[in-house]
Parts: sequence; C-alpha cells; structure tokens
Amino acid sequence: MSKITLAELESHLWGAADILRGRITASSFMHYIFGLLFFKRLSDVWEEEFDDRMAKYKDAVLAADPEEHRFHIPKDCFWGNVCKASKNIGEEINAALRALEDANPRLKGVFQDVDFNNKDKFPDETLQRLLNHFSKYRMRNADVEADVLGNAYEYLIAKFADDAGAKGGEFYTPKMVVRLIVECIEPQENQSIYDPTCGSGGMLLEAYHSLERRKLKAKSLHLYGQEMNINTWSICQMNLFLHNIDDSDVRRGDTIRDPKHLTAEGGKTLKTFDRVMAKPPFSLKNWGSDLWSKGDAYGRDTFGCPPAGYGDLAFVQHMVASLNDAGRLGVVLPHGILFRGGKEAEIRKGLIEADLIEGVIGLASNLFYGASIPACILLINKKKPKARTDQIVFVNGSELYKEGKAQNHLEPEHVEKLSAAFKGFADVEKLARVVSKDEIAKNEYNLNISRYVHLAEAEEDLDVSVELAQLKELIVKRNEAESTMLRHLEGLGYDA
Repeated sequence: MSKITLAELESHLWGAADILRGRITASSFMHYIFGLLFFKRLSDVWEEEFDDRMAKYKDAVLAADPEEHRFHIPKDCFWGNVCKASKNIGEEINAALRALEDANPRLKGVFQDVDFNNKDKFPDETLQRLLNHFSKYRMRNADVEADVLGNAYEYLIAKFADDAGAKGGEFYTPKMVVRLIVECIEPQENQSIYDPTCGSGGMLLEAYHSLERRKLKAKSLHLYGQEMNINTWSICQMNLFLHNIDDSDVRRGDTIRDPKHLTAEGGKTLKTFDRVMAKPPFSLKNWGSDLWSKGDAYGRDTFGCPPAGYGDLAFVQHMVASLNDAGRLGVVLPHGILFRGGKEAEIRKGLIEADLIEGVIGLASNLFYGASIPACILLINKKKPKARTDQIVFVNGSELYKEGKAQNHLEPEHVEKLSAAFKGFADVEKLARVVSKDEIAKNEYNLNISRYVHLAEAEEDLDVSVELAQLKELIVKRNEAESTMLRHLEGLGYDA
C-alpha cells in the first residue's frame, strides 16, 4: 500500500467536516473530528505494533502486552469494534474513548468533552457515514508518517479557525506570525520552551519545527504549556501526540489565577524557562485584577498591577517571571500596550528601566481572527548583549502583508524581512530604528512604533519668505488675468 500524501490526507480530513456540516456549529466540528482521527490513529498503530511483536516473539499474549505499545487499547475498544455497531453507535464510541483514557493516564481528559451520544446531533446514520469515511485510509506509521499526519492536523486546525471566524482566534494564531516570533527568539537544542496560553499548541510545535528546519535535534526540546479551555487543551494534547511528542507537559487551568508550572507542588515559586512565547487573549477584561490588586501571591507584579479592563501586561509580567536568567520572550499584544497611560504606563516604564525590552515589531492590521486591530510583538531578553544594552530596536511592519478576503496574511518574505531587521539591530530607512532608553524616557516611555519609525516621505523644508514672494506673484498674475477676462466680456456685451 502506497503512503498517503499530505494533499490526500488534508482533503480526506476536511471531507469529514462536510458530513457534520449543518448538524453542529463550525466551531464545534474540530472536537469531534479530531477525536475520531486520534482514535483511528491509536488503533491502527497498536495493530501495527502487535503485528511487529508477533513476528518477533511468536506469542500473541506477549505481543499484546501494554509494555510493548505506545498506548494501551483495552479489549473490544478498537476502531474495528466500534465500526461493527449498527445502533447506538454514539454510545459505543463514547465507551471506547473513556476506556482509552482509563487505560492510559497520559490521555486522561483528552476525550472528556467529546460526546457522540446525542442522536439529535449524531443519528446513527450520520455516525455510520463518519466511521466509514475515516475507515477509507489505514493510519499506521507505514501508511502515514507522523510529520505528515501532524502537518495535516495543523492544516485542519487552520481550516477550522477560518471556518469558525472570530472564535478561531481563541485557539489559533496564524502560522507566519508564530514563525516570526520563533525566528526572533531562536530556540536551541536542549532548551525549555513555555507557552502560558498555548491554545492548540501551534507555538510549541513551531519551535520544534524550527529545530527540524535547521537540522538540529528537535526531540531534545522540553515543551511546556498551559491552557484554560478544556476543548482547546485536548486539541493541543492530540496535536503533540500526533507529532510523536510524548513528553510535553501541558496543563489545564487559568495561568494568571492558578499557574500550574511551579518549582514545587503547591508552592508559590514559578518554574523558569529558556524561551517563552505566547499570544494571550487581547485586552482581557476579567483577568484576575481582584487578586493582583492585593499583591500577587506568585510575585509576578514586579512592575505593578494592570488595570481591571486590560490584562495584557499581567500576562507579560507572568512571562517575564517565567524566564530564567538568560531567557528570551516573544509575545503578541494589541498595539495599545505601547502607549496607553495610567497603570500600564508605569509597568511599561519599569520594563524599560530594567532594560528588559530588546525589540518591538509592529504588525499589519487584520492579521488575527476576531481582531482587526493592528498588533505588535514585544521581544524581551533577560541577558541582552552588551552592544544592545539601554537600547530598543523598533521595526515597523504595518505595510508588510498580503491582502486577503476576510483577513490579511504574513508571507514568508515578510517574516524574513521583519526578523532580519530585529536581529540586525540597526537603522533601516522606513523599516527599523535603534532608539536609546534616554530618548524613550524623554517621550514619557511611549513605545508607539510610528513615533520612532516613519513610513511617509519626509516633508521638504520650506523657506517661508520665498514661498510668500511666489504667492504674491501668483496673486498679481491671477488679478491681471481676471481684469483681461472682464474686459473681453464687456466687449461682447455682457455686464460684469
């Protein structure tokens, strides 16, 4: 059997969504389709492993031993068993998925919010079509490599985000924006990577892929994350597993109110990492100011407590506190954090005076699902090179984008240009400028990019006396022309 191509797999997976279209909302498709895809993959790979062990040991009991398999599948809970059901199919699927969770602690909660046992949404006929559709392809490693399956999964996440519109922004950050951050913070082998608002895992995986592209050992990375939404958390877990990443540590919970990555269970000291990257929800209202206003229990409010209506700088301070002494951070934020006053200005001043900010990259508007406003990438370095101390490079990318129907897009050439400008840390006309901390202080710690990098043509210096003389000359000529016109009109018999 020939291997499934990426294009075939993408088309196949998107076809599954068409079966459900009209029965459930577009934003709900992915939970069910990803659950079935993951179940099919686990079942097929288990059978592949079993055949391999049988050839090796000639013993069915030993070949079925859980120690011989990446994931254990209990008896009668395989894909083939579920496909034999002709009625109450949703109940059969649910039972198999729960049994999988019970048999594999690493999968606990992955299928928790997927319920196929609702005949109004999923009548037996629809589920039968769905199972038949997924049965079209065998999903063993010999049939589809982990990278191909993982890429198809990422493609599907992007498609679902597009289909879900504004809700897509809750779990997906456009890939080229993520790649720009990764290109700037440059993760290396054996480093720890942390995303405190990890969504479907795109940033963690892009860090992983960046090492693969550079022919480095991607498996040496230590991936950590936290996600509050249980559906999105489960998608992230499946995403990582389908990329054959088994040792990531992605926790569920509210990162601001209840951070999960601590140096000791039940303690109050945050674990620190080599690289931190994230796109927190823009200007979150109910973020936890009630707790921080009394002093953050985890010591993250070093530079102050953000206003109740804007949680952006709470996430930034959490991430700064989560960096080790040589750590680097890239975070997507709304433009407002660069210039808003009040408490945010105080926090911004603290970050600048501590010489933590290495760069600010402005992005074009309408790049994100559900947010047409322009955004920026804030780049922080706990150990800035000596040549960069007390300076920040501003990169204005507001005009670098490809226009789309619903939203704009960054292209690879835009990512290359913007990341090169940041890493080059030099003045580039109409693109980048290195600015001293003193100049920023004189501007009251305002980081608005357009204040430092101007895209418009510079206005020509005018000599007012010369311009005034020319204006007087033009007025005289206009008056002469008007007098001549009036004489001609009188000569023709018109009374002016």
